Order: sequence, then structure tokens, then C-alpha cells
Amino acid sequence: MESVQKNVKVNFEAIQMSDDGNLFQITIQIPMELGWIENVKFILDENNKTTMNYCGQENGMAFFKINVYLPTKAIYHYYFSWQANGQTMYLKKKNQDFFTAPSIDENFKLSVNFDVPKWAKGKVMYHIFVDRFRRGSTEPMQEMPRRKIHHSWDEDMIVGPDENGIWNNDFYGGDLKGIEKSLEYLKSLGVDILYLSPIVQSQSNHRYDAADYELVDPYAGNNEDLKSLCEKAHELDMKVILDAVFNHTGNDSKYFNEYGTYPELGAYQSLDSKYSPFYRKHDNNGHTEYEYWWGMKNLPECDGNAPEWIDYITGENGIIDKWFDLGIDGLRLDVADELTDNFISLIRKAVKRNKKDGLIIGEVWKNPMRMNREYISSAKEMDSVMNYLLVDALLRYYKYADVSKLSSIIREILTEYPDDTIKTLMNFTSTHDITRAINLFSCNEFQEYGEWGWNLNNNDNNWCKNYVLTREQYEYGKQVYEAYVFVLNFLPGILSIFYGDEVGLQGMGNLANRKPFPKINQDEELLEFFRKMGEIRKQEEFLRDADLEIKDINDKYIIYERTNEESSMLVAASRINEDSEFHIPEKYAHPSKVYTLKNSRPGHLKPYGAVAIIR
Repeated sequence: MESVQKNVKVNFEAIQMSDDGNLFQITIQIPMELGWIENVKFILDENNKTTMNYCGQENGMAFFKINVYLPTKAIYHYYFSWQANGQTMYLKKKNQDFFTAPSIDENFKLSVNFDVPKWAKGKVMYHIFVDRFRRGSTEPMQEMPRRKIHHSWDEDMIVGPDENGIWNNDFYGGDLKGIEKSLEYLKSLGVDILYLSPIVQSQSNHRYDAADYELVDPYAGNNEDLKSLCEKAHELDMKVILDAVFNHTGNDSKYFNEYGTYPELGAYQSLDSKYSPFYRKHDNNGHTEYEYWWGMKNLPECDGNAPEWIDYITGENGIIDKWFDLGIDGLRLDVADELTDNFISLIRKAVKRNKKDGLIIGEVWKNPMRMNREYISSAKEMDSVMNYLLVDALLRYYKYADVSKLSSIIREILTEYPDDTIKTLMNFTSTHDITRAINLFSCNEFQEYGEWGWNLNNNDNNWCKNYVLTREQYEYGKQVYEAYVFVLNFLPGILSIFYGDEVGLQGMGNLANRKPFPKINQDEELLEFFRKMGEIRKQEEFLRDADLEIKDINDKYIIYERTNEESSMLVAASRINEDSEFHIPEKYAHPSKVYTLKNSRPGHLKPYGAVAIIR
């Protein structure tokens, strides 16, 4: 890799490579016109300073060189310093003067033995809650214990416990065949990656409580349906990733078998069960008791340190191998922060054993680089994470004009995350765990100063399930929502569309956000907007690898730039319900291409309008 700043040249060359780290030869050339050059240092991660060796001069440049061994790691920060005629100078990433010591966000970044699958960078993902997307099978759904079947797609969903106190046991029958039949529709949105909520046999409609990891749930189809979906998706140059829930199983599973549903002895029935080692336990006055995730008795917690459990999931011919044999391309790790580092590293080995470019995205809500874990920093676990930090900050910006939050979070991500992770962050419109964004922008039922921007003032299920936006609320929220999506669309990372968000599907709070995909009453105007966003991402391929620089964030608009060696784009988006003016840098005075929202134009933003200008 080569970097140039004011004629100073830096070259990194890996001269010896291994899985544990690389030996680099680092060379810097400094113009002698700056003065007598001496005391040249390579500064790694702020405090590790190494003096570089003088190697001579040529064509007015002084050469310095050093060999440095860097262990495998997702991100290093570095810069250079030297003295010229007694003055200390610095080489940093941003093109500024030589006399100011760089802050960490101005340093160069380097990854050693860490790169993320190229196919995932800057792509469009479609997040499908499988039971609620589309039913493709014509066969009737078979009655099963503790499950309720909706015989019409238009029936009201059950939000909260049913009359027997059981949650999430009503099924519409959305299945893999339905997704396969929708591939052309998804392609029209520019979708490159299908992210499926759990599909293995489970007791609930969300399927985060596995009953049998080896089988697709019968209401979702079968293993051959998954294989067929992957094949058809690959024909359309689309990838498929599965939600992987390895922290807990269901109590009604072949492993725990609390209800005796399965013929084999389960852990609940006996500590002598071969599945008993799968689960966490504690001693209670001489009695061994199982542990449950967040105390929920239907979710016995798995022991991420147990060799039996680890081998069942990650070993040869284990669950991960079986899933990849059916054609999948990656995993999203549910509650990744509750899995052990060792377990995640073995998951990675299993994924890469099957596909060298298999993708691993973790459900980590906070900064994964600050959690004293090896998630990404080790370069041996996950590739990327769901970008809750950014989405929360952007939602707060559009809803509450929280300029400080958005500015600080973007700076934090750009500084602390590896570049490949930034380019594959899952930037979602909504998810199955939060209120749909169209609802959030349309009404004022949220805690402005809550931990997350989507926290409700009132979490009562009956209130949530019955909440319907008025036409006036919806139309207002839609204006804000489109500006928000426009900003999200041009930021680095994966744009993830939660099923139905593209047609205005409503959902207030967790559970009510999981309504069936509407067959009628779709917002065609909003759908066309999403298609346009996907089309632009396809056309402007440079965005997949382009760097991000924030130019301005204020209470009226956000302006940022995406650049690489060949192209650059300036994006400006309004967050207010009035016209506003913004400055256009000279290099964008004669653009080659302009994309607009709500009739905005370069230098002028309409209410909740936006513009993207390509030089």
C-alpha cells in the first residue's frame, strides 16, 4: 500500500506472512527541501515509537526504512514523525500541515490478516422475518402442538400472550418457497443479500428457540427448499445468510424436551441425557438447575464452553457444515455478545472451512471495539456488526436534531473500526427488535432521552398492536423517512431493508413490527423511491469502497463526501420542513451526475429534500 502527502511517500510491504502476523518492511521518503531530516519515527497505536534507519538519498528525497512485525489484528493506528532543522513534523492521513501532532482520527489505519468478503461491501440486504413475508407452498399447514395457524393472510396477528399465556405461537406460514417466488421482486429493489430470520424447526413464529437445528421448520418448508432458494438466489447473483441462534434453544426441543415431544431423552428429563452437557447449570442447595436466557423458562441457555455443544455446532459435519452444504453464504450471530470469544472463533473457522469468503455479522448493539472482547479486533471472529450505534444516532438527528450525537458516533466509527468492517456494517431501516422507522418519524410516542431512540413511552402490547397512524401522520413521517433513507443509502456499509419497510408497513414496538407483508395497500410511491435508491447503488459502484468524510452536520442539514481514487460524491440532505441553502465546493460546480429528492438541486434543499452530486 502506498500513501502520498505533500511529496512524502510511504510504502508498506509484507515480506513474511503467517496466520499469526506479518513482517512488514516500511519505507518513507521525505523531501530534503524540508531541511536536515533526522530522528524519523514510526509511531504505532500512539505509544509504540520506533526509530527508522537512514538509507540514503536520491532525487532530492531522504530514504528511511524499518522492519516491523505486526501480529494479526483487525486495526492498527499509525503515523510518522521526524525533525527537520530542529522542528518536529508529522505525517498523518489527512492532508494538513506538517506541524500539528495528529489526533487518532487523523492517523493511518492498517489491518493485518483481516479482510471482509468483497461481495458484501456496500451491498443491499433484505431482512426477511420468514413467517410473515410470503407463503409459496400450496400444501395446507399441518396442525402441531402449541401452534396456532392463521388461515388468512389478512387476519390480525396476536401481539403478546394468548389466552393460555403463550407468546409468539401464531403462524401465517410464510416460507422459503414464498421467498424464492419473490426473488425477481427483490432484485428490482437492488437486493444483493437475503438475510433470513431463523428457519430451523422451532416452537415459535420467530424461531429464536430452536427445536432441531438440523431441519428447516415444516411451516417454512424443508431442507431441499433451502437448497433450492440458495441455488436460485445465486443464479441472480444474490447471497443468502441465516440467523444463527447458538446462545439458547427452545424448551420444546429435541435437546431439552420439556414436554416429551421427542422420543429421545432430553436434558430437562435427565441429567444423564447426552444433551445435558449442552446447557448451563448451577447448584441450588445440592440440586442441579438449568439456567435460562434472561430468566425466560422457554429458553434454556447453552454452555458456550462445553466441548459437546461446541463440537455439535462447529465440528466436522456439525450444524454449520450442514447449513453450508445446503448453499448458504454466511451467518448473522444472534446475541453475539453472550457467546464466548473462543466459541465465536471456532464458528469463524467452521464458516471459512466451508466458504473462504463466508460472511459473519454479529448482533452487537454497542461499539464492538470498546467491549473488551475480541469480536472484530482479533481478526479471528466476526467480520462486521449490526450498526445500532449509527442508526440510533441518525434517527435521533432526524427526530430531535441531535447534532452532537450523530457527529460523535460517526467520528467514533470512522476512527475505531477497521475499514472493511465499516464497508460491511449493517445499516438497517428497521429490524424485528425495534419500532418501524415510518412509525418513529410519524408520531411522538418515544423517549427522547431514552437509551435508544426507538424506546417507547408506553410498552403496553394492547396499545402498541392497536396503534395506526392517521393519514396526516403517515404522510409527514414518510417525508422524514425518505430523507433518512437517502442519507443511509449513501453511507458506507450494507443498506439493510426490513421486509415491508419499502412499502410503508407499520409496526409500533417489538412484536407489532412483525405484521404480514401487505398484499394490498402498498405505498407504490415509497416502493419506487426504494427502487431508485437500489438502482443508484448499482450504478455507482465506487461507493462500495469509497471513504467517508463529514463536511457539516447542523440542525438544518447534513453534508458528507464519499471519495476514492477515481470518483467523488457530495451528499446533502435536509432534516427540516423548509427550504435551505448550502455551499457547493468548487470541484462540484460542474457535476457529471446529480441525484435528487423532492426536487432539490445543488446548493438548494427542499423540505426534507436531498441531493447527491458526482464530480
